[in-house]
Amino acid sequence: MTTPEVTPDVYGSDIYSEAAGEDDTLANLGPLRPLAGVWEGAKGVDDHPVAGGSEIDAFVERYELCPIDRQTNGPQLFYGLRYHTHIVKPGEVETFHDQVGYWLWEPAAHAVVFSLAIPRGQALLAGGTAEPDATEFEVTAALGAQIYGIASNPFLDRAFRTLSFRMKVTVNLDGSWSYAEEAVLQIPGREGLYRHTDRNTLIRVGRPSPNPLALGAAAADASLGIGDLRGDR
Repeated sequence: MTTPEVTPDVYGSDIYSEAAGEDDTLANLGPLRPLAGVWEGAKGVDDHPVAGGSEIDAFVERYELCPIDRQTNGPQLFYGLRYHTHIVKPGEVETFHDQVGYWLWEPAAHAVVFSLAIPRGQALLAGGTAEPDATEFEVTAALGAQIYGIASNPFLDRAFRTLSFRMKVTVNLDGSWSYAEEAVLQIPGREGLYRHTDRNTLIRVGRPSPNPLALGAAAADASLGIGDLRGDR
C-alpha cells in the first residue's frame, strides 16, 4: 500500500512574506510544462471491481490542461495547470469518468502536487518530488494522511474504501505523455485488497493558451509596438 511522500518545507519561520514570481506560467512549470495543452487518447484501459471479480474496459479520453496565474501561500510559490479530463467508452457518448483539479509545480521544493475531484463524491491531494527537467515523476496519497490524503462520501468509504493512490507520469520522446495510476481498495466480503488501475497515452490536439497575467503582459507589449520591434507579427 502506498505511503505518501512528504515534500520538503523550505520556507523557515517567516510565513507571511509574499513570494515574488514570474508572469509567464508556461515558462516556469518545471516537469509539468510538456503537459500543457489539449490532449486525446484512444487506448485507455481501466481495471475495476465488479460483483464476483473484475472487469477491464477500454476508454477514450480528452484531457485539457490550462495554465493559471502563479499562486502563493505567503513565501510558498506555485505555477500550475487547471485540468479537466472527460472519458467515454469507445463509440459511446455517456460519461464513463469525469474529473477536475490542478497540477502544481513548487520550484523551491522541487515538488509536484496533484488534486483530483470526481462527481461521485471523492477528492484527494497527492504529492511527490521531481527535478525541473524530469520526464518521469510520481505522486501519491493515502487515507488518513494529514498531508496528501483522500476523502470520500460515506457510501464509497464503506463499500469501496480507497486506502492509497499512486499516479506515475511519463513524458515520451514523440511529444505524447502517458500515465499509470493505481488506487488500492478495501471491499467488504473480499479477501485481500483490490488494485483498481487506469492507464492511457495522450496525444496533443491543441496548444495551451497563456495564463491571464502573461496574456496581459503580451497585450501591453503589443500596444507599445514592442511586438513589431521584436518581429513577432
